[in-house]
Amino acid sequence: MEVKYQIDLGNLMAYDLSHHFQDLPSSRDELSRQCLEKGTELVQGVVNALFSLPSTEGLEGPMVRLPDPSTRLPREKHLPKPKPPTKWEMFAKMKGIKNHKKDKRAYDEQTGSWKRRHGYDRVNDDKDIPIIEAKTTDEPGEDPFNKRKVEKKKRVEKQEKNRVQNLKKAAKVDALPSHVQLAAASLPITGTQSELPKKTSKKVLENVAGMASTATASGGKFDKKVPGEQPPKHAGKHRKFLPVVEGRGMGVEEKQQTEKILNKMMAKISTDILDVDKAVTMINVKKEKRRKREREGGWAAKNSTSKKVKTGKKPLKKSFKKKQ
Repeated sequence: MEVKYQIDLGNLMAYDLSHHFQDLPSSRDELSRQCLEKGTELVQGVVNALFSLPSTEGLEGPMVRLPDPSTRLPREKHLPKPKPPTKWEMFAKMKGIKNHKKDKRAYDEQTGSWKRRHGYDRVNDDKDIPIIEAKTTDEPGEDPFNKRKVEKKKRVEKQEKNRVQNLKKAAKVDALPSHVQLAAASLPITGTQSELPKKTSKKVLENVAGMASTATASGGKFDKKVPGEQPPKHAGKHRKFLPVVEGRGMGVEEKQQTEKILNKMMAKISTDILDVDKAVTMINVKKEKRRKREREGGWAAKNSTSKKVKTGKKPLKKSFKKKQ
């Protein structure tokens, strides 16, 4: 049987290179019908080729293993650009330094136990050193423990400055995503002045800075603020939960919350529940209205009699004569 088209089972694709329209169809409907017929024919060919492969029974029915694709499809996105090397990578390459993977744990001679190499409760921690030997270069009266803290703080600040500079350098060569480029471009660096992208507006920068400032677990509450940084305009609302550990007043809060939920549920479900407070209020209001009407009626009658007296007119008296 002569095959009119080529099939690539790796990509589940079939195509006919020799197919062409001899005469263009007169209408769009006719063109759609011919394309549908050709597509149906190609799909049927892919199905026939699939059923010709050796299959195995699975839970959902017969299954086949597809061969490797024979057609190279084009990429949807461009190849990622390599990141520029950092200062340390350039220095290590120049000196021939190679990175060696170290174990996560190391032996601590101060405590005589195995500890983490970095992080909390690490090896050679300053808190575990009770005595520091004096050096000839130390100044008299200087606290060696305080000196270590100051040196560590300077090292951390230097590392942070180098990290920001590497981000700025990577943003210039478009080796970072767009949102990281905006965040890196808005970072201040002492002694340098970099130009922001021309298409970046003030509103976009404010949105990126707001997202970066509230991206921590505390919502930026305990983060160090940059000079001139404005508070976020749309601060997120955090849900409030009852404390996990039982303490003073916790039972009352839990009871109030439970009663509130039950009242909402009962109000939606039942319609014949009597609200005593509301009924008493309505009765009192009706009584007060009735008293007010009676009081207004008494005042009206009194005012009408007083007006008659003020006029000074005597009431007419009927005289009756006896018939003789």
